[in-house]
Amino acid sequence: MEKPVLIKNGIIISPGKPPKLLQNYKVILHEGLIQKVTSDFVDEKEYNVIDASGKVVLPGFINAHMHFYSTLVRGFAKTKFAKNFNEVLENLWWKLDKILTKETVYYSTVIMLINAIKKGTTTFIDHHASPKNVRGSLFEIAKAVKECGLRACLCYEVSDRDGEKIATEGICENREFIEYCKNNPDEQLKALFGLHASFTLNDKTLSAASKTGNELDVGFHIHCAESSYDEVHCVRNFGMRVVERLFAFGILSEDTILAHCVHINEAEMHILSDTGSIVVHNPQSNLNNAVGIADIIKMQEKGILVGLGTDAMTVNMLEELRAALWAQHFKNENPSCGFMQVFDTLMLNNSLITDRIWNIPLGRIEEGAAADIVLMDYNSPTPLNEETLAGHIIFGLSQSVVDTTIAGGKILMKNKSLMLDIDEKEISEKSRQLTETLWNNFK
Repeated sequence: MEKPVLIKNGIIISPGKPPKLLQNYKVILHEGLIQKVTSDFVDEKEYNVIDASGKVVLPGFINAHMHFYSTLVRGFAKTKFAKNFNEVLENLWWKLDKILTKETVYYSTVIMLINAIKKGTTTFIDHHASPKNVRGSLFEIAKAVKECGLRACLCYEVSDRDGEKIATEGICENREFIEYCKNNPDEQLKALFGLHASFTLNDKTLSAASKTGNELDVGFHIHCAESSYDEVHCVRNFGMRVVERLFAFGILSEDTILAHCVHINEAEMHILSDTGSIVVHNPQSNLNNAVGIADIIKMQEKGILVGLGTDAMTVNMLEELRAALWAQHFKNENPSCGFMQVFDTLMLNNSLITDRIWNIPLGRIEEGAAADIVLMDYNSPTPLNEETLAGHIIFGLSQSVVDTTIAGGKILMKNKSLMLDIDEKEISEKSRQLTETLWNNFK
């Protein structure tokens, strides 16, 4: 039996309202949980001791909207020029997802998870698509997640863009994986019911998906008003806006995640607030696709829980956090606005989102929470306390290096070296081989 882990000599940061900063405390990890956070004397002979001198101790980061399958487009340059977001989808992503195999899905996930360990991200809420290989695709992702020791909530994005048969397969894949997770409780794996977006879902499919998801008593995960076209299409074809349509079909609830919400209006915000639905902001993706910047300050003022995702642009959550702050400054033409609202998306709200999915607290350093811990090199050049903490995270720690990553009490990286039973070089070589074939099949 492995010894419990004792982390000592680090500066402990536990997010909350307000966040806590503890010095001269120790964190004890046992059986996948944080057993104790204490300043008392501890006999170190009973523990596997990690000396965190010169480091900050944080909970593992949470990415609330991700696409593992996008890994293998890094460096890809065969796409047609795109003038708008719809053309980005049509020229790149909807061509890529059609040529994904179960093997490429698996390897793209492993590569992304290895990078995540290096950046201290231990939990993902993923959204998957591989329309020519729907059935079993979530189980390939789950296999990679288990092997890498991290946590993920998975779903398959149901869409009518590839026809009724594939849409039906997507509903079946969601149902099968949700039932698997319910029948095989595992704190590494959770499930939501995935939907692509309103503009690729007809009423028949949306109704069938809603019926299945609600019968299974799970929330949904859907792109919402990422570009203005989603709203224009919905009004033109259904006589209502996107959030109104999702509400009419029983999609919205406290367990449902809506990614982006760049173009929702105030009335839609009220619906999201009333239903307790979750919004996940993905600023770098939105800026990259030139679709706009979501008004997350107004959303939070209306009581909407707004988290932070990356939409696969990065696995570095502190990088995404910084981008979110600059984006809000630009949107509001105010370099002083939204500091804590943005800070909270990652450092507080993502943990509140996972509270609705996982059975144990994530994103906190407190007794009984998951033993998901990150150690980052940081010798503060200015006073570090609870008042200055947020500024240090955004302007200082975000530029620092992750030294150690622990998930579920298992040390996945220590002293900047991976501890996985995985040959990273071999994985990368296999990934390059698969990518060459994938790119050659891209038309």
